[in-house]
Amino acid sequence: MVLDFIAEHLPVLPVLLPAFTAMLLLVLGDSGSDTHGGHGLRRLRLARPISIASATLGLVWAARLALEADAGVLQVYRVGDWPAPFGIVLVIDRLSAMMLLLCSTIALPVLVYASGGWDSHGRHFHPMFQFQLLGLNGAFVTGDLFNLFVFFEVLLVASYVLMLHGQGRTRFRVGVHYVVLNLAASSLFLIGVALIYALTGTLNLADLAMRVPLVTGPEAAVLQVAALVLLVVFGFKAAMVPLSMWLPATYAAATAPVAALFAIMTKVGVYAILRVHGVVFGADAASTDWSIGPVLLPLALATSVLGVFGALAAHTLPRLVAWLTVVSVGTVLSGIGLFSVDAWAAALFYLVNSTLVIAGLFLLAELVAAQRGVVGGRLRPASQVAQPQLLGLMLLLAAASVAGLPPLPGFIGKLMILDAAYDSASVVAVWVVVLGVGLLTLIGVARAGAILFWSARDDLVADIQSGASPRLLAATLVLLSGSVVMTMAAAPLQAYMADAARQLVDREAYARAVIGERDGRVPDTTRPYRGSANGVGPAGHSTEVKQ
Repeated sequence: MVLDFIAEHLPVLPVLLPAFTAMLLLVLGDSGSDTHGGHGLRRLRLARPISIASATLGLVWAARLALEADAGVLQVYRVGDWPAPFGIVLVIDRLSAMMLLLCSTIALPVLVYASGGWDSHGRHFHPMFQFQLLGLNGAFVTGDLFNLFVFFEVLLVASYVLMLHGQGRTRFRVGVHYVVLNLAASSLFLIGVALIYALTGTLNLADLAMRVPLVTGPEAAVLQVAALVLLVVFGFKAAMVPLSMWLPATYAAATAPVAALFAIMTKVGVYAILRVHGVVFGADAASTDWSIGPVLLPLALATSVLGVFGALAAHTLPRLVAWLTVVSVGTVLSGIGLFSVDAWAAALFYLVNSTLVIAGLFLLAELVAAQRGVVGGRLRPASQVAQPQLLGLMLLLAAASVAGLPPLPGFIGKLMILDAAYDSASVVAVWVVVLGVGLLTLIGVARAGAILFWSARDDLVADIQSGASPRLLAATLVLLSGSVVMTMAAAPLQAYMADAARQLVDREAYARAVIGERDGRVPDTTRPYRGSANGVGPAGHSTEVKQ
């Protein structure tokens, strides 16, 4: 009976699980080494297993949803059994299931790493971490624009607290900038949503995909403005040029586990661009067809170029990794900006690999810095680290993957993007930038590795020579080994990404699954939708549609 209940409500559980876990941890009280003396530490020891168990369960459920999505099942969960587009719907297709699984795959090792001591450097780390997961998971499964805004705000509020975790003057300084800029972006988000609702009468993504082509005349021009406003918002979240300058300082200042989790936060912006602009304002959207087409690809290529130059100029290892985050965003958006099914499949493949590698690199950067004494993560000669072979090999694996060396998935993803760009008018620009950025990335990371491991000074003695604990090493290795796993499973993963891309462009099938159909036809979007969709069960139940 319990298993049947879980199966019936599985689409909503990735949202409810972190929400209830966070509330439970808050009820347990404050935790951390600096709060209430020994009581804070005892509560922290209790919070750790609860938080890790919740993340483990979330990973299991995300894997189950991904398997069901791979079988062609598109699940629609109507909260309160209100029919779309009036009620709140959660939609699990191949793309959202993939993002849920990626988020959970990163969250669990990061939590294990943080439980090695970082979570005791501030207050309420585990509740805020769970609220962050709530916002991330909700953004990936929501079926309407307004709730996308709501989940954006949930994850942002949690990120504000996590950004300042551990305190420090630098974190407070960049944290103020981070909060102010995100508040401005949220205001723009509301403006864009309001314009779209005023012109279409709906915010449901499936309904919008069918109604946007019907908007003509002067209203279509305003709708294009709304689409561009949302591009500014999503571009800021994704750190796309010219809205990316906030990211390096912010991510470099955050604690290692927080920065590792933030590696997927930029991908929320990428996901929103693909879901909203690639589908709602995509092909067959009449006068708003590809409204961002002329600007997205040039901005994406510029993002990669700026990111790699920033990486070459970085003076600390965390800042280098932060700039590599910008590079990865630019590469993924370059695939999306080609606006083809093959290019989207390539972008998704590269997105998964780059996010895992960047998250692992943030943890690795902290491990290296902790063993270099007062020099820390600064890229200048220092004492030899306590584990040079292990840490050096981990950096080598990450560098090879992020730079795109064969046979690792970074190479496969970039090769797929280059192949998809072959018939594009921008083929020369894409090839030059993707290949050039890959070469410069390799040079930048190789330079950092040479300084960190080959330029040791015998006249300096490190403060910490004991090496990292097995817990910290294992968590970092799990993330970096994702590249090896993706290499071995490249063929089925490529097939999954291709199916996800094809499913995205099938807007009528998506509308039938979310809104329903009558007499085998897509609902008439020229009139307000009335009545329940076929197949909707009792309140809060989900509907499964085979595609």
